[in-house]
Amino acid sequence: MLIYFAIIIAAVLLVHNFVGQQIEVSGSSMEGTLHDEDHLILEKISYETGDPQRYDIVVFRPYTEEKNTFYIKRIIGLPGETVQIIGSDIYINNEILTEDYGNALIEEAGIAAEPIKLNTDEYFVLGDNRNNSKDSRNPVVGVVHRNSILGRAWVRIWPLDDFGVLRHQ
Repeated sequence: MLIYFAIIIAAVLLVHNFVGQQIEVSGSSMEGTLHDEDHLILEKISYETGDPQRYDIVVFRPYTEEKNTFYIKRIIGLPGETVQIIGSDIYINNEILTEDYGNALIEEAGIAAEPIKLNTDEYFVLGDNRNNSKDSRNPVVGVVHRNSILGRAWVRIWPLDDFGVLRHQ
């Protein structure tokens, strides 16, 4: 019986650490797509075999010293790109980004008012609620390093009437 329980516990820990885990959205920074107290399944496998893509909704640790603080945002800028916000427009490598995820025009460019050149392991992220989001525009958060990204938000499991796979692309 002890061996059986040990195998079950080991399997659960392996799934939680390497495949996926349940997370809860806290706050309104992703309003329009996700809501406060939504429960999601975070999948980790795709980033073991590939890299995050533009528009992926990712969960990451914004501060290395705070292991239990997680943010959920959408990837806008990829490694090697230059990101800048002029007015309410987002520019990637001096070309305007056509996207419809933000729920309002950007009022504050923050540090992205000046061009931000992303290194080979850096991503620029924004919340969908652009004017109520602490994201890469904020110097305290800044760009997100690849090793800070835990995984991609995959399925909303609560509330049940919003159950379904999340749209990324």
